[in-house]
Amino acid sequence: MNDHDFLRSLVSCGAVRFGTFTLASGKTSEYYVDIKKAATRPDLLWEIAKRIAPHAQGFQRIAGVELGAVPIAAAVALETGIPFLIVRKEAKGHGTKAAFEGEMHAGDRVVFVEDVVTTGGTLVAAVDRLRSAGAVVGRAIAVVDREEGAAAALRTAGVELISILRASDLRVPG
Repeated sequence: MNDHDFLRSLVSCGAVRFGTFTLASGKTSEYYVDIKKAATRPDLLWEIAKRIAPHAQGFQRIAGVELGAVPIAAAVALETGIPFLIVRKEAKGHGTKAAFEGEMHAGDRVVFVEDVVTTGGTLVAAVDRLRSAGAVVGRAIAVVDREEGAAAALRTAGVELISILRASDLRVPG
């Protein structure tokens, strides 16, 4: 699937919508991105995994923050054979009080995957939690970068951001 068809598929399934939207931050946007709508469709989830897989090579673990990145991490793991981790937004308050699920060893090279990044705050916090557990994190791969500061925030944290699509790529496909 070429980039044009990929974007058309994201629009047709409702993962990318155009109009006027109020975001969680209170800001107004001319587009809305909900990659979870694409991640629930096997054809689009597989396309996302195929696009991310080359950038995940050389890592020992793939990590995805709950909820939106988990199906993406699982699909990339299936595509690459690299085990994945589910990173909690907050450590469990009971049981093992784990900050993540899955097997990881100190020194493992971990790549994060994400559905959409905006400012990067959630992702930087997740990177810090895994680093505290001994992970070596140097890359994150997002399906869409809204280009609102995530790349700079991650760079400051020592993490390279690769994005499959950027806000500047989003347009009503013709």
